[in-house]
Amino acid sequence: MADPDLDDSGWERLEVPGHWRANPSFADTDGPVAYRRRFDAPAPEPGRRAFLTFDGVFYQSDVWLDGDYLGDTEGYFFPQTFEVTAPLGSRTEHLLAVEVACGRPDDRARKRNLTGVFQHWDCIDPDWNPGGIWAPVRLHETGQVWIRSLKVLCRDANAESATLDFEAALDTPEAQGVTVVTRVSREGAEAGSAAMSTDTHALAVGQNVVRWRVAVDEPDLWWPRSLGEQPIYDVSVEVLTADDRSPSDSRNLKTGLRQIRLRNFIATVNGERVFLKGANYAPAKRALGDVAGGDFERDIALAGNAGLDLLRVHAHVSRPELYDIADRTGMLLWQDMPLQWGYGQVRRQAVAQSRRAVEMLGHHPSIAVWCGHNEPLAIDFETGASLTPRNVARFAAGQVLPTWNKTILDRSIRRALERSDPTREVVAHSGIAPHPAWGTDSHFYFGWYHGDERDFPGMLARLPVMGRFVSEFGAQAVPDSAGFMQPERWPYLDWAELESHFCLQKSIFDQRVPPGDYATFEAWRDATQQYQATVLRHHIETIRRLKYRPAGGFCLFVLNDSQPAVSWSILDHERQPKIAYRSVADACAPVIVVADRLARGYSPGSHVGLDIHVVSDLRRPIEGAEASATLLWPGGKRTWRFAGDVPADSCARIGRVSETIPSGTPDGHVRLELSLRWDGGETRNTYTSRVS
Repeated sequence: MADPDLDDSGWERLEVPGHWRANPSFADTDGPVAYRRRFDAPAPEPGRRAFLTFDGVFYQSDVWLDGDYLGDTEGYFFPQTFEVTAPLGSRTEHLLAVEVACGRPDDRARKRNLTGVFQHWDCIDPDWNPGGIWAPVRLHETGQVWIRSLKVLCRDANAESATLDFEAALDTPEAQGVTVVTRVSREGAEAGSAAMSTDTHALAVGQNVVRWRVAVDEPDLWWPRSLGEQPIYDVSVEVLTADDRSPSDSRNLKTGLRQIRLRNFIATVNGERVFLKGANYAPAKRALGDVAGGDFERDIALAGNAGLDLLRVHAHVSRPELYDIADRTGMLLWQDMPLQWGYGQVRRQAVAQSRRAVEMLGHHPSIAVWCGHNEPLAIDFETGASLTPRNVARFAAGQVLPTWNKTILDRSIRRALERSDPTREVVAHSGIAPHPAWGTDSHFYFGWYHGDERDFPGMLARLPVMGRFVSEFGAQAVPDSAGFMQPERWPYLDWAELESHFCLQKSIFDQRVPPGDYATFEAWRDATQQYQATVLRHHIETIRRLKYRPAGGFCLFVLNDSQPAVSWSILDHERQPKIAYRSVADACAPVIVVADRLARGYSPGSHVGLDIHVVSDLRRPIEGAEASATLLWPGGKRTWRFAGDVPADSCARIGRVSETIPSGTPDGHVRLELSLRWDGGETRNTYTSRVS
């Protein structure tokens, strides 16, 4: 395969960047796949060095140049570089050969590929294989000293000053002294206004790690979208040697100056407390190489329009464009490492990739928190499987007992992230119930996998610690763009096919929104969307009522689909919103008025007693607010009025509704209508039930 004289004229053409399954000849292939590319390149000038960089390969590769082996790569989301000074200096015609492997896991409870949701998730077809050279391959030159890596972290920031910590790995073929010149300036600012640092370092042969610090006086602080503006700073680093007239190597990046802290899942940005309203963010497309910057702009805009200020990049690392757009729009990110469920003997590679994630992404102000591993449970339920007693027991044991994934692997990842980035909070893993040794945030699926959707508030009342941060909750719903389901076959859909490849969980729908109860596909589709909207609305209202006592926020599951699917998303693969999208937007408005939930039903003579709360995310008090609550039942109604001030950034109880439904009331609906008015604003809410 690597032999330059091999006749490859009959080989199939594969697009790079891309995934091999985009080619019909490889549409069902799990690899490995061999790539060959002939190219011309001039020899580097004397004293210059040449490098070959792969910006992204799913997932492992072996690389040859002109028949000589350069080395191997592992890890899909970060650049990997080989020095090619000698081979490029010996000839001008070259052959690059790459064998790429992205094997399907034999044991999904003990996976070896750190590909996260791309190879094992219940929202992507399990037959999908992301293999391929999905990002550009490039040649570039430097002088004698090469910046192998550069890490930039905002250590602290306030109105008076901000501090950036720099760490670079400098590679040199001979011992020498260098000068590192650093400039930090507001994007678009006039020349000469930059903060500047000049540092000298003595380098030994090989790789040298050097560190330095730059202070910026009176910085323009970066804020999340709900708190302020997002000024961006340009950062340039140049390495100068005694022999170079121009920089031997340089790096340019953009950052924002801010300080983020997370204590007991309550976040502060530049000292301002912020309640995090978020959603899990799936890959924009399952074929990561096909995603464009415009896709991220659209998704972040849709999230913002739903009132969300946090996206959890769920068990994957995305393309660089996502982080740039989040920086500019003020969308905070919870960044997962690409670990999902069970792994075996990957600790060394997981630690190394965690460090690379910080090097590559640490300068982005939008990243608020690192997370090592999503649901580190070494179990493998079949697609669409119901929670049998055996599965429930295995799940519970994984939650409460020590395991290799949770206790060894994730602690190692957490240490690596904390040492690489002391400026951010690190969550070792997500979805493990709060526990003194290893518990973190909570995942609840009341109304889907377990219990009734109305059970959620009572559980949090009994165990408040479980509500510190609920990072998954929701229910599946059928999208409007459901042509892939062949709705014309209703009710005889190919349920097995939909479960196997389109993520639908039929056995659970049979419990929650049974297809057999609906005469048409459209009626069932709408019912699934309405049920999802109900679950999400009331879960969000419950969590917001616990604002800071103890809840620091939430992440619903999930914002978007990566492929045609019946999933928990509120935006389908074409980004058409489901009914729940509007419900989420209403529940995430900056100011909401909410009540205890009406009971599922009442009988004549029943008592209705409900507390009324106002939740405000505004940074100023609401003064002179006027609220009303009207309870209506067949043949009667009663109205209560409340007035007063609502503190800034708070949840305030404003009153109580107390009434007995008269004896003899006929069957019909019970409705509670709430309204809140203040200078410059108004909001409403409604709850319904039945009397019979």
